[in-house]
Amino acid sequence: MISRAYTVAFEGIEARLVEVQCAVSPGMPAFGIVGLPDKAVSEARDRVRSSLTAMNIALPSKRITVNLSPADLPKEGSHFDLPIAIALLAALNIIPLDMAERCVALGELSLDGTLVGVLGALPAALTAAEDARFLLCPTQSSAEAAWVGATQVIGIKSLHQAIGHFTGNAPISPAEPGEVRSEYQSHDLRDVKGQERAKRALEIAAAGRHHLLMTGPPGSGKSMLAARMPGLMPPLSPSEALETSMIHSLSGLISEGGISRNRPFRDPHHTASMAAIIGGGRGAKPGEVSLAHNGVLFMDEFPEYARNTLETLRQPIETGSVVVARANAHVRYPCRFLLIAAANPCKCGQLTDPAQACSRAPICGEDYLGRISGPLLDRFDLRIEVPPVAYSDLNLPASGPSSAEVKARVETARTVQADRFRASPDVRSNADMQGQLLEDVCATDTEGTAFLNRAAEAFNLSARGYHRILRVARTIADLDGEAAVRKPHIAEAASFRLANLREPA
Repeated sequence: MISRAYTVAFEGIEARLVEVQCAVSPGMPAFGIVGLPDKAVSEARDRVRSSLTAMNIALPSKRITVNLSPADLPKEGSHFDLPIAIALLAALNIIPLDMAERCVALGELSLDGTLVGVLGALPAALTAAEDARFLLCPTQSSAEAAWVGATQVIGIKSLHQAIGHFTGNAPISPAEPGEVRSEYQSHDLRDVKGQERAKRALEIAAAGRHHLLMTGPPGSGKSMLAARMPGLMPPLSPSEALETSMIHSLSGLISEGGISRNRPFRDPHHTASMAAIIGGGRGAKPGEVSLAHNGVLFMDEFPEYARNTLETLRQPIETGSVVVARANAHVRYPCRFLLIAAANPCKCGQLTDPAQACSRAPICGEDYLGRISGPLLDRFDLRIEVPPVAYSDLNLPASGPSSAEVKARVETARTVQADRFRASPDVRSNADMQGQLLEDVCATDTEGTAFLNRAAEAFNLSARGYHRILRVARTIADLDGEAAVRKPHIAEAASFRLANLREPA
């Protein structure tokens, strides 16, 4: 007789269904696991045996074989402990066969039979719902998985509780979703003194998801400005929150089953490796670009990152996804993020101050910012200089719009974009427009077209740069509440991309 239970194997954020088959047959006593298991899965037999012993359940003096199907799919992680135990219990007629086959189980067993929380409960629940099964998982992971309302989630603390639930002696109520977290945003845009042009750039970037590069001397407020970006962006939609939470679930960033509606803000250190930024390492885990999906990726000291790390950003910026290809893994993660980069003008940071500039100016600045390649620089829609704030301005009262006021305007512009792109599900913001959609939505008047053409010729714009100016102009028009893109919108968009832009004669 062969018993069956089900679990999942993770490929990126996708959880693939795995059938756990268990056969107890005559022969030399042995406990074998086949089906391409890694070391952690192979060690499951010792944890399962010890857990059953702790419950006074003796294994028969027979040959026990567990097969993980499909056999050519790599199986990694300790979450295979629980489904292997469930399949074995069904083979021993301790729990009903049909109940074991109706569940998708994942969980790590301790030697005494208690369960340890595991990663990936949320995508596992989605797979269980698609296959019309219920999910059995540790209590620590059940509140997170319960957000998938299309399937029943049973949280258990021990293998003994699982037996009681399956036999009907001690049924367990389905788990409830965790709380929706909405962290208080303490950073207000009004706290930043001066820097009105930079604040305007932040508003445009938040409204259209346009990438922003800030250059300026140390202490001019670049990091302060970037830290206020999450407070300007609208909350995640339900679908976006689910997407983002699936990635965070695989990375163990969801605490107590709570899902946040706030957009993620990731700020890795400039010494981070390429695997940490893009993804990879053991198990091809998601990197910072994916953890910032639907949110903000802030990269301070941008030229200090390794050159190969910076260059790998070029494709994710364009496509909104990243493929982590390794010898034993080939997975795709979504990474539709807003990139904010900050850089000093040179190594010493004082290039723009005549009183403190080093003797190597301007070569110092050219060499330093030259670490950012032209193709990567071309992908920034907005580029601004953040000058130092005058001492006299530091004592002035707070001025300008607050984060709440800017956020209201951004939400209005985002609502306009959501209505505009309702028929194009892959396009969520103005920054995503391409092809015919871009031409239709960003059509401008005769004066605007003539201005942009003269600017493109004078500054030798690439086709990418030309279209990115149009996208930013469309966002500016949305913020102004105008249906058409006109010359003033084109001019402002171009001024944020081209330094010291003057209208061509």
